[in-house]
Amino acid sequence: MLKNLDPVLSADLLWVLAAMGHGDELALVDANHPAETIARATTSEKLIRLPGLTMARAARAILSVLPIDDFEPEPARRMLVVGDATAIPQVQQQVQAELDRALGRAAPLAGIERFAFYAAAKASFAVVQVGDPRPYGCFLFRKGVIAGEPG
Repeated sequence: MLKNLDPVLSADLLWVLAAMGHGDELALVDANHPAETIARATTSEKLIRLPGLTMARAARAILSVLPIDDFEPEPARRMLVVGDATAIPQVQQQVQAELDRALGRAAPLAGIERFAFYAAAKASFAVVQVGDPRPYGCFLFRKGVIAGEPG
């Protein structure tokens, strides 16, 4: 255990989040997602599993340490519901609330079509698969920067 870190953040997950650079994306996906296949195509080829958690709980932990890019439009995206692009399932509403809380402001998740999501996830740095079985619990978060002085 480490002080001031969410216990959901395993050593492997912390490595992935720290190793990501500005502009790298993290795919946060549900239990139904083809995560193993997608992860093999990512930059790191890493698949981190978080079984037994809800998507909101996993997002809260990740967003507690991951800066979201504020230089680019649409730094946080969600998979659109097939056949109803206007639908926002409960799992997406809950992650939206966690994103807004972490940023301290409203930052609507942009929608991305299912197969475009798969392609973007393959181009991401890594995949985190959560044990949440609800469909459309699939998100992309683009890492931002933490500016400061050296030392």
